[in-house]
Amino acid sequence: MTPPNMNPNYALFCEQSASRALLLERVQDARKNHGLCALNAEQIAVLEPLWILSDYLHQQFTRFPHWLDDLLVLDMLPERPSKEALLAGSDYFDCESKDCLHTSQEALDEAAFIKRLRLYRQWWMVRLIALDIQQRLSLTELTSRLSALADACVNASLQWSEQHYLALYGQALDSKGQPQTMIVIGMGKLGGNELNLSSDIDLIFAFREHGDTQGGKKSVSHQEYFTKLGQKLIQHLDQVTADGFVFRVDMRLRPFGQSGALVLNMDSLENYYQDQGRDWERYAMIKARVMSGNAQDKAAFEALRKPFVYRKYLDFGALGALRDLKQMIAKEVRRKGIEHNIKLGEGGIREVEFIAQALQILHGGRDQGLQSPALLKVLPHLAKHDYLPFEEMASLRDAYLLLRRTEHALQALNDEQTQLLPSDATTRTRVALMVGFPCWSTLEKQLWEMRNKVHASFVALIDDGEDSTEEVKNQESWRLLLKTPDDKEAILDAIELIAWHNVEANVGRISQLLSSRTVVFMQPIGQERLAVFLAALMSKLVDEANPDLVLERIFPILEAVLRRTAYLVLLCENQTALTHLIRLCRESVWFTQAISTTPALLDELLDANTLFSPPDKAMLEEELQQVLLRLPEDDEEAQMDAMRRFRRSIILRIAACDITDILPVMKVSDHLTWLAEVLLNQVLHQSWQYLTKKHGFPVSQGEAALIPQLAIIGYGKSGGWELGYDSDLDLVFIHDAQANGVTNGERSVDNLTFYTRLGQRLIHIITSFTAAGRLYEVDMRLRPSGNSGLLVSSLEAFADYQQNEAWSWEHQALTRSRGLAGEPSLLAKFEDCRKSIISSIRDRSTLKSDVIKMREKMRAHLDTGGKEKGFDLKQGVGGIIDIEFMVQYLVLAWSHKYPELMRFSDNVRQLEAAAEVGLLETDQASKMIDTYTLYRSLTHRLSLQQQGRVIQDDALVANQSLVSQYWDNFICNDQI
Repeated sequence: MTPPNMNPNYALFCEQSASRALLLERVQDARKNHGLCALNAEQIAVLEPLWILSDYLHQQFTRFPHWLDDLLVLDMLPERPSKEALLAGSDYFDCESKDCLHTSQEALDEAAFIKRLRLYRQWWMVRLIALDIQQRLSLTELTSRLSALADACVNASLQWSEQHYLALYGQALDSKGQPQTMIVIGMGKLGGNELNLSSDIDLIFAFREHGDTQGGKKSVSHQEYFTKLGQKLIQHLDQVTADGFVFRVDMRLRPFGQSGALVLNMDSLENYYQDQGRDWERYAMIKARVMSGNAQDKAAFEALRKPFVYRKYLDFGALGALRDLKQMIAKEVRRKGIEHNIKLGEGGIREVEFIAQALQILHGGRDQGLQSPALLKVLPHLAKHDYLPFEEMASLRDAYLLLRRTEHALQALNDEQTQLLPSDATTRTRVALMVGFPCWSTLEKQLWEMRNKVHASFVALIDDGEDSTEEVKNQESWRLLLKTPDDKEAILDAIELIAWHNVEANVGRISQLLSSRTVVFMQPIGQERLAVFLAALMSKLVDEANPDLVLERIFPILEAVLRRTAYLVLLCENQTALTHLIRLCRESVWFTQAISTTPALLDELLDANTLFSPPDKAMLEEELQQVLLRLPEDDEEAQMDAMRRFRRSIILRIAACDITDILPVMKVSDHLTWLAEVLLNQVLHQSWQYLTKKHGFPVSQGEAALIPQLAIIGYGKSGGWELGYDSDLDLVFIHDAQANGVTNGERSVDNLTFYTRLGQRLIHIITSFTAAGRLYEVDMRLRPSGNSGLLVSSLEAFADYQQNEAWSWEHQALTRSRGLAGEPSLLAKFEDCRKSIISSIRDRSTLKSDVIKMREKMRAHLDTGGKEKGFDLKQGVGGIIDIEFMVQYLVLAWSHKYPELMRFSDNVRQLEAAAEVGLLETDQASKMIDTYTLYRSLTHRLSLQQQGRVIQDDALVANQSLVSQYWDNFICNDQI
């Protein structure tokens, strides 16, 4: 490279610059306005190339034209920035702000101090850019001075803030009474004294000992005090004002990242790196140094840093982590447009740094010569001790020097943090000249020759399994993403083959999961399992029509099992189970909620034989008993939990069969109803056991009842074999005990009290919330006299009420009732009672009028649909209730003549019976059954999606019209 002032193209470019005269005119005008003499021809010859090549320099020269005089005597100015010079304001001056800049620190208010920081930074940036363009500094010296500038600004801010808070908070003293200052740890290029011209600074804040401040008006904890200092420091450096900023501050490298405390004490810092420090943090800690703090602070930090970074044995255990990091770098290199980035692109600065730091990680524990944070010191040592061939080391060093010089030239143009090579010819020429090349083509050729050598060394350093299968590559991609969860471009690359509807939202969702505390602090084996699962899941989503919905529903399940990652292994090893999970979550939000609440339900997915074969009633009874036999008999809470988990697991299997069309809607309801019956029988058994232990057995006509003389009667959906996934249980309790009898225990109570308490106990066990949720919601309003009636009625009282007091709508409800659980002979008596009441001879005209009035009342109050909202499948015109009311009328009006109508309590078989006896035409009954089962099937699906019962589907218009026609005919037909 040729120094610019000896490069003939340097002067030629200035002479040919179209804006040369204008730029000079602005500089001379600025000097005139500030009372300075104009620059002479000799001075212009020296200074003009600086402002022509750098827009930033020209901007500063027109704002502070007296700084040009400093550049004429560069050798006489201070060599390095310092905190003392900054606070004293002695290195520079501003004609407009002399008073501010030459005021002592104690008298500076915060606004003046913030201004001084920025002007000090600008003054040094002007000087260092000029020295760099003129190549009067080595790269090492330039980056060292830039790092010293950061040190000066950080320490000046801390000193100002300590003085600012002194009267209010006093000082933070250690256990020996010595003042503590905040320990600021510089990371990355700053930590290695390799800062570039327009760099962020990565910082970590710490302090030595906990305690409370002393000597001020108010005492606060050291944690709070140093947090305030840290916040002030960030504000002082990072805030953009009219004078610009000092340094952009990045705190993401601190323990726990953005979610972690801003400041930690040294013990906490040490514990973190010992217990939770990750591989990338080892890599980052190579370039870490204490920028502020005393010798004790620096020694304490080195004592925790070195053992964390450098292991005394040959650390081949870090190979996996380095391989992952290498693949992450390689993957980013393959992104579009990255080839022009001299830091991140192929053969760029980062690859040189990786080569050096990887060898430091591997061998630095045994070779202390490798423990330097400065790359240009490490490279010669690597060659000297045969870690790298000398020729390769020399190529890496030369490439690094050229790349960093080019980086500085790019950033000197406008004081911007960029590593992108320019595309326009003028800027390219300016960059080439600043680096010392006669033209862009020569620089570009040299850059690519060196970058190719760097990349060859990078590729050869660690075997990263490039020949592995596509599946393995996908898994590697997710392993890398777990280390860089904020890298949204890398996430986008990993999911680019999936046909997302909103790719940005899903990238954000994935990033949020990967950066969650649970994932970040998972054990390595857990992260490995998660990476494999995500790779498998995303490969499945490639063929999904609605991958957004599936991801939205599977992620809550994933979050629920992150601490039990064995489930992820089971799903990955059983791809069929993963396929089932995707399909079931796509079709049902209920699955997502059920499994995320109870991850153990994932076990059901692993066996397709049981998943798609829900048990019948006898099998349900056996399975439930097997579950309960494993629990202590007196542990009621455990048994309640077990029943709730059992219910969820069975419903999951039923829903799986529903979604996959293995079971028709009628069979789905059969299984759901059997499940309710089995659980109710078990609840009755447990409640009976509880109360008889407490009060003894009820005695009637001199005999103790050793089994409960109680019948649990189901109405509505449970009574009609039509239970849905979220159906309530409409129940009535009936007993058959002697009214004036008592129990035979020590704490005897009368039989009515006993059965009332038994009913209360039943409701308690069914409806109470436990850790596993609730068994069922229960509605008891259909009992005699409703909410004002007795909780448990005798069969005799029930029959009397139905015969003498019940309304027509209560008899309608009775047509859809049956015994669900209880003593068989009592259930038989109830059935006889039911049929007796239903088959009573009624005035059909009055009955029809009552049915129609009740239907109109229900529609007015309960129809949740409408023209805009859609069709309410249950209460809407032409909906389920219209069909049910017509059938209930037929059963009540004609059962005295056709007892077949009341044989069953479900709507479908009642319709079939009506057709058989000639009350309905076969075609009409068939169409009503088809529509009814269609409505119920849709209701089930909507329930699984938790979408209510209102649907907007033009395909149902014909069904609605048909049912409405039948309803109108029913109203008008006096013969029925």
